[in-house]
Amino acid sequence: MLKYSFSGELNLLVHPNYFGLVTATGVVLVVLSVGRGGQWLKRLFRKKSGQQVGDVVAHITLLPIGLGSTVLLLTAILGFLIPPTAFSSQVALQRGISDTLPATQLEAQSFTAQIKPEERSLIDWIRTINAYPEPDAYAGQRAKVTGFVVYPPYLPNNYILISRFILTCCAVDAYPVGLPVRLDGDRTQFPQDTWLTIQGEMTTETLPIGSSVNGQVPKKRQVVLVAESVKAIPTPKDPYSY
Repeated sequence: MLKYSFSGELNLLVHPNYFGLVTATGVVLVVLSVGRGGQWLKRLFRKKSGQQVGDVVAHITLLPIGLGSTVLLLTAILGFLIPPTAFSSQVALQRGISDTLPATQLEAQSFTAQIKPEERSLIDWIRTINAYPEPDAYAGQRAKVTGFVVYPPYLPNNYILISRFILTCCAVDAYPVGLPVRLDGDRTQFPQDTWLTIQGEMTTETLPIGSSVNGQVPKKRQVVLVAESVKAIPTPKDPYSY
């Protein structure tokens, strides 16, 4: 916990609201560990010097003695050796990319009505469309959004989803959202998981929203960003939205 706090990697695991709690918990656990280690060393010293050691209170365990501590120790070591990484497009596809926000993100608000369309972030666009879901209302509006590339298997090869994960608590509940983007050419020029900043104009199209079911492909009228400028960027230090 403390390692991730001091290295700046904690933002890949939990919402910023919980940074202080995680850091404080790490400190408490270190203090408890030092105290417990001191007791163990004291008993060991007394035993080696021939002094009488107090009786150890027996307790029932499901695991052999020492196995639980060994598992915890190995977990801690792996936490130091394996760096956390941002979720990928595969995780997004597995969890199901949506153009709607989770319930915890739908509290009453102005939905960026005060922000010019070209200044809205990807999450601002998702929030605005959630509030006013008529696609034609956004046709012709300018947009500039940033996110990572996902290839939905049900979309044509000149379409991608520009996506981001939303964290409400921690990485376990990370929720992928995205908007379809129509490219001028094949999408393979922008590999999956590449981070892009895309500028263009919004339009309305009827696109597939899933694979064929009983010979029928489900479709939906939705807002689509027609890309005019596409720029690859490095993965942001903080890749999630909140």
